[in-house]
Amino acid sequence: MSTKFIIGTAFIAFILTLMALPIYISAMRQRKVGQEQREEGPQSHKAKSGTPTMGAIVFVPAVFIATLIGTGISRGSVSGMWLLLITFLGYAFIGFWDDFVKVREKRNLGLTAKQKLIGQLVIGILFYVVYHLNGYTDALNIPFTNIMVELPYVYGLFIIFWLVGFSNATNLTDGLDGLLAGLAIFSFGAFAIIAYHQHNLAVMYFCMAIIGGLLAFLIFNRNPAKVFMGDTGSLALGGSMAAVSILLKVEWLMLLIGLVYVIETVSVMMQVSYFKLTHGKRIFRMTPIHHHFELGGWSETKVVFVFWTAGLVCAVAAVLMEVL
Repeated sequence: MSTKFIIGTAFIAFILTLMALPIYISAMRQRKVGQEQREEGPQSHKAKSGTPTMGAIVFVPAVFIATLIGTGISRGSVSGMWLLLITFLGYAFIGFWDDFVKVREKRNLGLTAKQKLIGQLVIGILFYVVYHLNGYTDALNIPFTNIMVELPYVYGLFIIFWLVGFSNATNLTDGLDGLLAGLAIFSFGAFAIIAYHQHNLAVMYFCMAIIGGLLAFLIFNRNPAKVFMGDTGSLALGGSMAAVSILLKVEWLMLLIGLVYVIETVSVMMQVSYFKLTHGKRIFRMTPIHHHFELGGWSETKVVFVFWTAGLVCAVAAVLMEVL
């Protein structure tokens, strides 16, 4: 497994994204096409209205090309590569559709929750069908043991839940400049190391391609952001992250690697439930929870730094648990 090929895969995605993104940003600005901020969001975010969005349509093709090249050169698993790319592109398409409606209608609401869910379920089902037809196991790891339990078809339901759940979790996390891009770099970095340890070339090159694309994207997405990834990127990252954990058979470790995404999601669930039960009372100032800290006086950059630090610690801890 050549180190130069591993780095080269990330480099290809990095260069392609770095070259294309300024052109995309310029074109979006000329057409005055940008993000509409939600009315109930923090007042400080109103200034971000009009910032070019859907920036992920630049790094998604870059990741696709780099993964094909890396996996092809290394002769990695073709079925594994296509499983990941189908998931990545499928969720990116759902996100793009959602973003396009927002941009076209000049509003913050795109697809309905039902439309989004149906699309996510379809991709999840497609993943399991291809997964099953290619002979992958329906076994699920029991946490903290080396025991695998065969769960025919039940595992298929788990896969669908996992893909839909984490695609929504990363979508909720993408609310501050650079937050999701940085966290995803740490998450996919952890998975890349685990894949290297398992000699799973397809997964490793896919993760490296995403890291390369996101590093270039982060140059323009860090505070103050010149472009947002949109649902095109956030859904694609979460869905493919869950897919990676399934192919590496470290599903439960995803809960540690993606702990920040889980906390963001739980905060929303708690807030909504408590609001309904108490007829209007709240637990947090605002959710997802990154907004709670913003309204508490933290600067956006401080929130992002703290969350990045938490994500990095979780990623390192997960790698140590799996590799050592």
